[in-house]
Amino acid sequence: MFAVFKKSMMSEFDMTDLGLMHFFLGIEVKQSSGGIFVTQRKYAQEVLERFQMKDCNSVTTPTDPTIKLKKDSEGKKIDATLFKQIVGSLMYLTTTRPDIMYAVSLISRYMESPTELHLFAAKRIFRYLKGTIDFGMWYKRETEAGMSVGLYGFTDSDYAGDVDDRKSTSGNVFLLGSGVVSWGSKKQPIVTLSTTEAEFVAATSGACQAIWLRKLLGVLGNNQQGPTDIYCDNVSAIKLSKNPVLHGRSKHIDVRYHFLRDLCKDGVINVIYCKSEDQIADIMTKPLKTAVFEKLRSLLGVCSRKEAGWDDENLGCWSFLCCKLMFVGHSV
Repeated sequence: MFAVFKKSMMSEFDMTDLGLMHFFLGIEVKQSSGGIFVTQRKYAQEVLERFQMKDCNSVTTPTDPTIKLKKDSEGKKIDATLFKQIVGSLMYLTTTRPDIMYAVSLISRYMESPTELHLFAAKRIFRYLKGTIDFGMWYKRETEAGMSVGLYGFTDSDYAGDVDDRKSTSGNVFLLGSGVVSWGSKKQPIVTLSTTEAEFVAATSGACQAIWLRKLLGVLGNNQQGPTDIYCDNVSAIKLSKNPVLHGRSKHIDVRYHFLRDLCKDGVINVIYCKSEDQIADIMTKPLKTAVFEKLRSLLGVCSRKEAGWDDENLGCWSFLCCKLMFVGHSV
C-alpha cells in the first residue's frame, strides 16, 4: 500500500524521498520487530514546562469522578487566553493520547469564561501526564500472514452528564485490525429523553465516522468487504437501529438519526451488542475509577515505552506516510 501511494504522489508532485524520519511536528514514531510505538513525550514535557507543571505530583486518572464541572463553577474568573492556550496544547496531545480525549473535551466546554475550578481540572490532566510521560500508542505487529485488516468500532454515551444543559456525551473508538486508528469524544447536539436515545444518537454519529473511514481506506486500496461492525452495550438502542417501525418511544427522534437504520438495512453497518465492561468507548464519555480506566486504556493500545519494548539501539523509525493513517477523525 505504501509503495503504491508513494509512487502515485511522486507522479503528481515534485517530491524527494528523504528516507525514514525521527520526528514530525512533535510526534515521534519508532518501530521494532514486534510493532510500532508512537509518542509525543518530548512535546508533553515542553507543555508541562511551559505551564509550570513539570514538578507537579502525578495522579492515576486525568479526571476526578467526584467533581462536576459547570459554567458557573465556584472560584474567581481566570485569564481566558491562558486557559485557551492550555486547552489547545492538550488538544494536540490527543493525537497520540486517546486516554486524555474525554478530559480535554470536557474542559474545552468552558473556554469562554473559565474559573479556578476549570483550571484545577486542566491541571489534573497535566498531573496525569506527568505520571505517564513515557506513554504512547503501541501498534502490535500482526503475526498471521495474509490476515485481513478489517475496520470495526465501539460507540457509547453517558446520560445527561452536562449539568448545565443536560446533554449527553458521545464517544467512539475505531480499530483497524488490532490497532486503534480513530477516536472521539463530543457533547451531543440535542437533549435526549432516555439512555436508549442517547446511545442511539451516539451510534449514529459513530456510523457516520465509519462511513468516512471506509471511504478513506478505499482510496488507499483497502476496500472493506462486508459491513463494518459497531459494538454497543445498550440492547434497546440496537433494536431501535434495526426496527423500521416508529412507535411512541422513538417517533420524536429526529429523522437524521434514523440514518443508522438505512445503513444497517443496506448491510453497510452492523450494530452488535457487547458487555459494558468490554466497551472501550466508555473511556470517551465520563470520568472513570482507576481500575476501570487503566483496563480501557490498555485496550486502546496506550502503554509506556517500556511495555512496548522501547530500545533505542534496536528500534528503527517508520515513515510518516504510513503513520498518518493512525490519527484520523478524533474530535472534541
